[in-house]
Amino acid sequence: MDLNTLPGSQADGRDLASSAGANSAAELDQHGPKAHGDPMGTPAVDERVLWKGRPDAALLARTAFHTRSVAIYFAILTALAFAFGSLERALFVAGLGAFGIGVLYLLAQISARTSLYILTDARLILRIGMAIEARINVPLKQVRAANLKTRGKGHGDIALELKGERLLGYFLLWPHVRPFRFQHPQPMLRAVPDAEAVAMKLAEARSAFGAIERNLTQVKDAPVAKPQNEPAVSGHRSPDNKTGLEGAPA
Repeated sequence: MDLNTLPGSQADGRDLASSAGANSAAELDQHGPKAHGDPMGTPAVDERVLWKGRPDAALLARTAFHTRSVAIYFAILTALAFAFGSLERALFVAGLGAFGIGVLYLLAQISARTSLYILTDARLILRIGMAIEARINVPLKQVRAANLKTRGKGHGDIALELKGERLLGYFLLWPHVRPFRFQHPQPMLRAVPDAEAVAMKLAEARSAFGAIERNLTQVKDAPVAKPQNEPAVSGHRSPDNKTGLEGAPA
């Protein structure tokens, strides 16, 4: 979906939409992992918070932790065991599958609870990390393309292609990263509610640094060919656009 011509969408309160006076560091810390005043994870005084939110845990479990695929796999194994006349083995496999899916759902819940996305008028901040907290800082001027994939019921994923040579680590970002982009990792807002409205806010904020160069109709999980030389961006372009991408453990 083209983020430059995205139709408007009203937020329904399922995200952590910011309001006047609700953007202080202390209040942001109440919505997710704390930044403890770290400037990489805390909007500056002169920054305006446009949106904040986190992944939907159930959708994150299905799309990032693949609980549906795992359930189908164990259902097939259980059916095969039962078909070959081993009821005891079928029950064991079914129990093992249920345990594994439960663990994946628990991991998805922890991942959602320990994540906070913050969009300001200058950058996108990702406070993430289940075991090791990390704060990722993506200046909007570094965003080359934004790709939206809808997931139903207003939810979706928004992946960002970045300019410059300083790239973020794939495993540092996971699961908040577009799958299979190992060479050029793309930060991704996973399973966010009101994804179209969030994409519109992102496109509007990015327009202050020039229009987003390219948008795809959907996020495809298959690897892509080596990118061509990027075209010039119309509008303002900072001369230091090859720097500024930062990500480090807390």
